Amino acid sequence: MDRRGSEHLMNLRSDIFDIIRGIKDPEHAQSLEELKVVYLDGVHVESFQPTELLDKFPLPLRNSVSSDDRFLVSVEFSPTVPHCSLATLIGLCIRVKLEESYPGQLKLNVSIKEGTHTTATEISKQLNDKERVAAAMENPHMRTMVAECLAPS
Repeated sequence: MDRRGSEHLMNLRSDIFDIIRGIKDPEHAQSLEELKVVYLDGVHVESFQPTELLDKFPLPLRNSVSSDDRFLVSVEFSPTVPHCSLATLIGLCIRVKLEESYPGQLKLNVSIKEGTHTTATEISKQLNDKERVAAAMENPHMRTMVAECLAPS
């Protein structure tokens, strides 16, 4: 990848982190960033199209990315405690916020950092199962909880 394409992906990575850093923790009166649940090193971005296509986008990338562009984005997070009962909700909030911010542009993988939760593998699998995510968001109570976490402070 050339320097310019790499620069665009790094800007998108920072932009994605800026979007998720302010999500409110469902249990604490702090953001996910303040609690170190999300962190820049946990965000990874790759392009689905050839690098030369990225050259047509002026900075800032988020405001100029065409709806035809696709990116593979992985977000890893660490719950505050290994037995956090709201880890699934936190992951769902991350997924919903990014899907709303980049509709149809991301192939998204949200996962719990290995070793930071007792059921990380199972929860990560649920967070990346489209049917389970859709079913969760059909639940009015779950939708309300997600909306509260995503509401501006």
